[in-house]
Amino acid sequence: MQSSQFSSSTAFARMLRRNQTREESIMWGLLRNRQFKGYKFVRQHPIKVWETSGRWHYYYADFYCAEKRLVVEIDGLIHCLQEDYDRARDIIMLELQLQVLRVRNEEVNGDLVGVLQKIASALNPIDSSPGPFSTL
Repeated sequence: MQSSQFSSSTAFARMLRRNQTREESIMWGLLRNRQFKGYKFVRQHPIKVWETSGRWHYYYADFYCAEKRLVVEIDGLIHCLQEDYDRARDIIMLELQLQVLRVRNEEVNGDLVGVLQKIASALNPIDSSPGPFSTL
C-alpha cells in the first residue's frame, strides 16, 4: 500500500492505525507492550521498499517485530482478490531480509491460540509454545 495522498509515511500509518480491522485490534491487544513472549511489536509500520525520483515508496506491515525482522499480516477477504500483489510484496519483503507470516481473519476469529503458536514459532523456532501471555 502506498501513501500518495498523505504528506508522510507516518501520517498514513496513523490513519491505518485509527482504521484497523476487528482482527487487527484483537491481535494488537495480544502483541502490544511486549505482552507476547517479551517481543516488541509495532503496528502499521512503514517499510521503505524503493525510491523513484527522490521519493520513497513504502509497504505497511500490519505488525512488525524489528528484533526478529518478522512481519505479521492479517489478511481479510480483500486479499483473495489481490493474491498476485501480495505474492510480489512478500518477495520484496524477503529480499529486504524480512520474514512474512500471513494469517487469515478466520484464523484470528476461530483459532487464536493456533495463530499465537505460528507467531511464536516464527519468532523462535525452538520454542513454539504460545505462552505465557497475559491477555488470554
